[in-house]
Amino acid sequence: MTGPLALLDSASLYFRSFYALPDSMTAPDGTPVNAVRGFTDTIARILVDRRPSRLVACLDADWRPKFRTDLLPSYKAHRVAEEVPEGSDVEEVPDTLTPQVPIILELLEAFGIATAEADGYEADDVIGALAIREQESPVEVITGDRDLFQLVRHEPTSTVVIYVGKGWNKAEVLGPDEIAEKYGIPAGNAGPGYADMAALRGDPSDGLPGVAGIGEKTAAKLITQFGSLQELIEASNAGDSRVPLKTRLRLTDAADYLAVAPTVVRVAADAPVEQSRPDIVPSEPADPDKVAELAERWNLGRSVERLLAALPKS
Repeated sequence: MTGPLALLDSASLYFRSFYALPDSMTAPDGTPVNAVRGFTDTIARILVDRRPSRLVACLDADWRPKFRTDLLPSYKAHRVAEEVPEGSDVEEVPDTLTPQVPIILELLEAFGIATAEADGYEADDVIGALAIREQESPVEVITGDRDLFQLVRHEPTSTVVIYVGKGWNKAEVLGPDEIAEKYGIPAGNAGPGYADMAALRGDPSDGLPGVAGIGEKTAAKLITQFGSLQELIEASNAGDSRVPLKTRLRLTDAADYLAVAPTVVRVAADAPVEQSRPDIVPSEPADPDKVAELAERWNLGRSVERLLAALPKS
């Protein structure tokens, strides 16, 4: 095996497929299958363009984990549907997407493509745990989520992010050097540095307030200057003259947030990942008859054909 280990941020990819393709793509019974077809096509493109030897489709067992919301109740709170009873933690997703997820999972199973999840954790945590533990193959994380930039590294095996926020045709391959250049943080500490910068600046899309008055550029400058968020906080608390008074006051005002932000922002490397099968990319479907049946039932013909053609030849 010479190819990388590809870790797919599955929900990120099928959400993007859902919004990129028209819901006029339907099965014979009228069920929209745009997310299924787009996600299947994406896997085919990954196999052809990136040639991974191993691949895992990583899943959310809990998209809003309790250990994060206990620390920071605002975490992804705005994504909970208003009409859903308080405390149910059900994400508001498009009604026509929800029925497509089981089809995606059935198709992955029939093809023999590994899936992985961890009870009580997000896909980000699954990806992080698998990437951090990998000691043999280079790792490629395929996602449209910037949060996973924190995983880039050179050693013991390289980890890069294939960022598809603008679609596969405009995918960016981002390693430590690229993240360092893009955000103005040290290349030698780009992954952890990005996580610290993200905690400091906040992220409204995830319900992270950040520190008021500190934007991305200032956050990157401070992390670069002090090496880490923890060292910045310690310097500020000690009255270090390198921390401007206004910044010290802002950090003090945000002390409660900063006490929990790193745990919320960083992936849980100790997530108890459970994998459905070995992660070797199959050379042929595990259940060809099931693949054919799913393709016919859900009108997936061309997408399934592309994925079949993309499988490595033994």
